[in-house]
Amino acid sequence: MARKAAGKPPEEILLDWKREQASLKARVVDRDTEAWQRDPAFSGLQRVGGVDVSFVKDDSGSACASLVVLSYPELEVLYEDCRMVTLTAPYVSGFLAFRELPFLVDAVQQLRQREPRLMPQVLFVDGNGVLHHRGFGVACHLGVLTDLPCIGVAKKLLQVDGLENNALHKEKIQLLKAGGDSFPLMGGSGTVLGRALRSHDHSTKPLYVSVGHKISLEAAVRLTHSCCKFRIPEPVRQADIRSRDYIRRTQEVQGVPAPPSGRSKEAQRPKACPQGVSEEPAVPLLSQVCVLRGSEHLFDPVGGLSVRIHVESMPAGAQSFPSE
Repeated sequence: MARKAAGKPPEEILLDWKREQASLKARVVDRDTEAWQRDPAFSGLQRVGGVDVSFVKDDSGSACASLVVLSYPELEVLYEDCRMVTLTAPYVSGFLAFRELPFLVDAVQQLRQREPRLMPQVLFVDGNGVLHHRGFGVACHLGVLTDLPCIGVAKKLLQVDGLENNALHKEKIQLLKAGGDSFPLMGGSGTVLGRALRSHDHSTKPLYVSVGHKISLEAAVRLTHSCCKFRIPEPVRQADIRSRDYIRRTQEVQGVPAPPSGRSKEAQRPKACPQGVSEEPAVPLLSQVCVLRGSEHLFDPVGGLSVRIHVESMPAGAQSFPSE
């Protein structure tokens, strides 16, 4: 999710960021708040969301922020919002939210205004929650600012509070034999900060799940496992796939050669348009609509916005949204 940028903010800005984290941390809820979270089968859960920020190659300041909403338990995409953004704050370990979060919060707010019926009931974040230097990672930050349950899912262990990716930790990973197996991440303070989860039978690398907001760790781990078709939870995986695809299409419209994709087959996204329909018009247009399998898709390479919403029937005309 993060990519380092040159430079470091002045010490007074870092102090302001620390104060804001401490203030917002007091609002984090680390218990189940919804009935569906306490249900063994998550009965009542219908929509899960995922967010991601993908970067333009060789440009740490240009990125695509994406929000997707999937049906649950089918895990089919109902809504996607991708937009090109310019990041001005540098990457500083422990302060990722101040670099990327404003764009993701805005995407959630736009969805709330446009299509409230498609609001996710929980958000998966490619990053940490309470498993953080100051107990307030990007998943906590997003949860508090949007007032949505959030789950932090990281691919690497953040070594805080005495947690280390040492020989003992690797031995514990070897004991995770099947998808759903996990073990607690207990810091030197005696606090359980998250769990290492084997998310899929065919994945040997664990995920590091932690509470973001308004959900218990037990429910967060169970839901993460149930949302994994592959190693990465499908909401985050789809947000990543679609943001990278949006960057590629934007560069094609602008005449910039796209770099070769290094994604595996499991991450390949089907074409947005049916076979035989070109994604790029012969004459540049401000927006482009593609209808596929009951979805309506607006692609605006000039405004930097792509939105796909699920509709009950094929629309007679294109519905467009303003690109703020």
